[in-house]
Amino acid sequence: MPLIKAIPPVRGRVGRPRKRPDRLYADRGYDHDKYRRLVWRTGIKPIIARRGTPHGSGLGTHRWVVERTIALLHWFRRLRIRGEIRDDIHEAFMKLAAAIICWRRLVR
Repeated sequence: MPLIKAIPPVRGRVGRPRKRPDRLYADRGYDHDKYRRLVWRTGIKPIIARRGTPHGSGLGTHRWVVERTIALLHWFRRLRIRGEIRDDIHEAFMKLAAAIICWRRLVR
């Protein structure tokens, strides 16, 4: 819930900015009525895959973006095997890696 409350206003149409997204996608690890109720109370529709159902729920079409991003960041050995003690240095390498990935995509 702290992560959901930390979501910044959603940009989009002209007028008063929306404070929260319409939907929340989650995997089977969060399939519990407690989590569904908490998310509904914030005014967000939870789309959480049910345990024991086949994988044809369509959630994978949204989740693969995050998994692909993590895989792209693991191209860089320094990020894959974290040896940095200070968080600010690690964050700088993450930003540098993201910039390199974006640059490579744009050059193609």
